[in-house]
Amino acid sequence: MAVTRLALTDFRSHGRLLIEPGPGLVVLTGENGAGKTNLLEALSLLAPGRGLRGAALSEMARTGGPGGFAVAARLDAGSGEPIDIGTGTEAQAPERRVVRINSAPAAANTLAEWLSLVWLTPAMDRLFVDTPGGRRRFLDRLVLALDPAHAAHATRYEAAVRDRNRLLSEETPPDPVWLDALEAAMAEHGDAVAQARARLVAALNDRIAAEPEGPFARPTLDIGGWNGSDLAVELRQGRGRDRAAGRTLSGPHRSDLIVTHATKGQPAARSSTGEQKALLLSLILAHADLVAERKGARPILLLDEVAAHLDPGRRAALFERLAAGGGQIWMTGTEPALFEGADAWRMQLP
Repeated sequence: MAVTRLALTDFRSHGRLLIEPGPGLVVLTGENGAGKTNLLEALSLLAPGRGLRGAALSEMARTGGPGGFAVAARLDAGSGEPIDIGTGTEAQAPERRVVRINSAPAAANTLAEWLSLVWLTPAMDRLFVDTPGGRRRFLDRLVLALDPAHAAHATRYEAAVRDRNRLLSEETPPDPVWLDALEAAMAEHGDAVAQARARLVAALNDRIAAEPEGPFARPTLDIGGWNGSDLAVELRQGRGRDRAAGRTLSGPHRSDLIVTHATKGQPAARSSTGEQKALLLSLILAHADLVAERKGARPILLLDEVAAHLDPGRRAALFERLAAGGGQIWMTGTEPALFEGADAWRMQLP
């Protein structure tokens, strides 16, 4: 799986940009503010969700532009005809996302059926000391690469949670029939979300344990927080409690991804900044291997400023591991020298 052509129109700092990268390592260099991360963000919109910055769509349109933006990509899936994917907004509806696949309108959630994308940005260096919500979003992105239906289950579950919270807070007494319907939807989609997360965590632990020792710290994963077994019963029994709290206190939206430094046996949150970066890299690389094994195609990796804080030995080990794994990997950095020795397609942004 590779993006062989990427065209941006009025996206962030880019008025018009067309690049045709190679299938392996892709290196983008340039000074701070050159638009390297903007380019990766555009790529991240080829997957469901709000992209690697989590920004509102209206923020992505170029300042001084007509008000909308477009991201168009051609994919080579290694079999058959290339796939054209496009997304963006129109000036008259800056918060309404438009998606097209081979020129036909499509729902954003269906993007996961065509392309798997996983990213690592400097902002994620604080993942292990971030909120549980940040770790859940990270975990769900990993799940999505293996289970495209996960996006739809998560979206429907979250909508049912919002409706239930509103019903409990606004109606006295709340309509029991409507509550039953909402809780049935939460149980159906919430169980699917929780099971998909648990399957991925188990598979990643097995994959990481099978890897030989390397230059990057080895993580072990677990699901913390809520891990109940009968959500429908918990919701029914917890109506009074949830009404008093003003929110739903049971369900996979209360779960957390727990990461431990395997060698030291300590939570990742207590590890050094360098160790946390290494744990994240190990996790991302193991996930890419797992996806390749299960789906026959590696996800496209977007690694923003990934080499900046690695010593030369670990940088060389990372490039070697990425090249050996195959697939397309986009990397950014301020200095070309950071990628010395990497066999890559390169572009210097002005």
